[in-house]
Amino acid sequence: MRTAFAGIFLVALMATQTAAFSQTEFHLQYGKHKNPFSTATQQTFVFTVQQAAGWKLGDSFFFIDYLDDDERDGFNDRDFYGEWYPTLSLGKLTNKELRVGPIRDFALIAGVNVGGDANVVKYLPGLRASWDLPGFAFLNTDLTAYIDDNTGFAGGGAPKEDNSFILDVNWALPINVGSLSLAIVGHAEYLGGRTNEFGADVKDSLLAQPQFTWDLGKVVGAPNQLMVGIEYQYWLNKLGTDEDEITAQLLVVWRL
Repeated sequence: MRTAFAGIFLVALMATQTAAFSQTEFHLQYGKHKNPFSTATQQTFVFTVQQAAGWKLGDSFFFIDYLDDDERDGFNDRDFYGEWYPTLSLGKLTNKELRVGPIRDFALIAGVNVGGDANVVKYLPGLRASWDLPGFAFLNTDLTAYIDDNTGFAGGGAPKEDNSFILDVNWALPINVGSLSLAIVGHAEYLGGRTNEFGADVKDSLLAQPQFTWDLGKVVGAPNQLMVGIEYQYWLNKLGTDEDEITAQLLVVWRL
């Protein structure tokens, strides 16, 4: 645990240097979310602040979600959830081209996942491959550990779990059709199964969250600032349960 945290802290510390670029977005989403523990489905509002930034040796991405639904049942009730992923490019660090076929670079990646009501803290040290594929603004594949640092049931949160791993694919694909500026942005992740502190199985899961957006700002003279569309969410074995979720949410994105 200490070794993983030290690696995450090192990458995070370096990523706080002066950014070469940064892009901040505010997302509003509205749609039905399932409580996998009660199986009830409620209309849910999600407000997200996220930022992508680059620095001389890598980049950084973080987001924080604020979630609130129609039912006061202890799930998605004015809760928050956040993730941060600073990276350290091995190509930039060594000043060498590390291209292998369509892979243009490799990077060390450090992640931290934090949940509010559930008192969840996870560390995700690992490796990123950045791909150079036609049309994509970016396409990354990340393989990381999934290291539990929860306080556990005794601490008033979700039960502690064994460590596991995550394989994540994240991308941005702009699409221009005549005068229309569209985009498909998102990620898909596979999280391995594990066991919690009570000996119960926490199932492996698959979560995909592609966003389909249209640049409305371009129509009113402010291109690349205001996008509207939908976020489609497919979650197999949501939060390690037997419940699946398939939902589409209305999406508005304001980009600074």
